[in-house]
Amino acid sequence: MHTLDLTIADISKIEGKASCDIKVREGNVEEVKFTIAEYKRFYTQAIRGKDVVALPQLTARICGTCSNAHLLCAIKAVENALKLQPTLQTILLRKLLNFGLIIRDHGLHLYVFVLPDIFGKDSILDFDVQNSLEHKYLDDTFAVKAAGNNLSIVVGGRSVHAPFATVGGFTRLPLHEELQKSLAELQATRPRILDLIKLFFEKDTTLIIDDLDFAAVVDSEYSFLYGNLIRSDGESVDSEKYGEYLEHVVIPYSHASGYRFDGNVYMVGALARLNLAKQYLHPKTKESTKKYLEVFPSKNIFHNNLAQAIEILHAVDSSIDILKNLRVLPEKPLPIKRQEGTGIGVIEAPRGALYYKLEVDASGKIKTGRIVVPTGQNQISIEGSIRKFLEKNIANIDSKEKIEYEVERIVRAYDPCMSCASHFLKIHWK
Repeated sequence: MHTLDLTIADISKIEGKASCDIKVREGNVEEVKFTIAEYKRFYTQAIRGKDVVALPQLTARICGTCSNAHLLCAIKAVENALKLQPTLQTILLRKLLNFGLIIRDHGLHLYVFVLPDIFGKDSILDFDVQNSLEHKYLDDTFAVKAAGNNLSIVVGGRSVHAPFATVGGFTRLPLHEELQKSLAELQATRPRILDLIKLFFEKDTTLIIDDLDFAAVVDSEYSFLYGNLIRSDGESVDSEKYGEYLEHVVIPYSHASGYRFDGNVYMVGALARLNLAKQYLHPKTKESTKKYLEVFPSKNIFHNNLAQAIEILHAVDSSIDILKNLRVLPEKPLPIKRQEGTGIGVIEAPRGALYYKLEVDASGKIKTGRIVVPTGQNQISIEGSIRKFLEKNIANIDSKEKIEYEVERIVRAYDPCMSCASHFLKIHWK
């Protein structure tokens, strides 16, 4: 296929709206432009002058599916600015809230968006309930997602935009019987997740090797919420220095800011975390996935799917441990004294490192803020992976539909999240 002119819209199974302009002439890939079209919503301007304690619930609205990641990252930044140290009970409850997000969000991506590719279907709605295997995975989809949803609801009040998590603690604490019900639900989903990991290991065998750097914030518990910044070269530094490594890149055809890490194209997300810190996974998770963990470190972007499946199991195993030992005691959120300060919050959202930096004045009003989301960081890498695939394969593919399908799968492997208003990717061939 030497010259292509084609426009395709409404390619589904990614979070939000994006487009990709591709120009091929005489077998040469002349242009690849991956554009995020629903990103620039001016939150860093909108938060100026707002009370710092109100900030987390405001910025949680940046994302519908990952709202609790923004909530927890913003809380962390605010508490750092106000010099608040949360209690151990609050830390444990926040971990549970975030583990619920990881289970639900990874589950959404893997079961609803990627699983149809494994079964040769266009959509999960095309699964045949009369087919025992397809029926099983439909049941697993709802069971695993429900387990994550319910854990977040029990701890945070809702699975998205959790109202109970606040600066200094929780406005409402979960009841013991609610936590025990969630514990039983998580224990019941564990075999389903093992089946999912096995499926992706055996069936998702596409190889798209990209020479990428990786970055992740990981602690010895693989908590997603705490730890040091780990780089591809093995260096570990304080996570609060994360912003110092980010080089802002203006992409003129995209509403999203791109980033390089220490001058290099890089990837954040589950693949980065497992590449850099698989040794910190829950012991039971490592025992159950020993065969699959041999894949990592990997530079195959499709192993991001397998990495997410393993992280679901880790989130379940870690939550089970906490729930077995947690006895929630009455406590109110910490008292707040508004003061001038700078607060940095860095956590690992499902799709990768999320960075907040806040400047607060003496009255507790926000002067300036910086928010860097995972998909913005992966934008340059996504575009590069599409270009490399086309350059390598364009001469050997005799169907436009096949190229479109593979480009969509590459984008989907990164699990990007542009917005929650519309769920499709537009590709424009020139």
